[in-house]
Amino acid sequence: MKTKKGFRLRTVCGENIIVAEGIENIDFSRIISMNESSAFLWQKIQGTDFTADTLTQLLTDEYEVDQATAHKDAERLIGEWLEAGIIETA
Repeated sequence: MKTKKGFRLRTVCGENIIVAEGIENIDFSRIISMNESSAFLWQKIQGTDFTADTLTQLLTDEYEVDQATAHKDAERLIGEWLEAGIIETA
């Protein structure tokens, strides 16, 4: 998987949100908000191919979380990002 081009993480009024850049990505019907850990992951995977295992490793390296919990969270997050249309399968 990889992030779709034209989506950038920005901090607005203390909130991490994904904003679309470019006319082809404009859809104001939803704002994609990210918590601290999902914003951390988004920043780390920019410009790279990634899998749930990649996200799991990043989570366990950065946070005090066991591998099973991190993997479950990574898979859930990937599902949310796919549904939001901000990542694509390679």
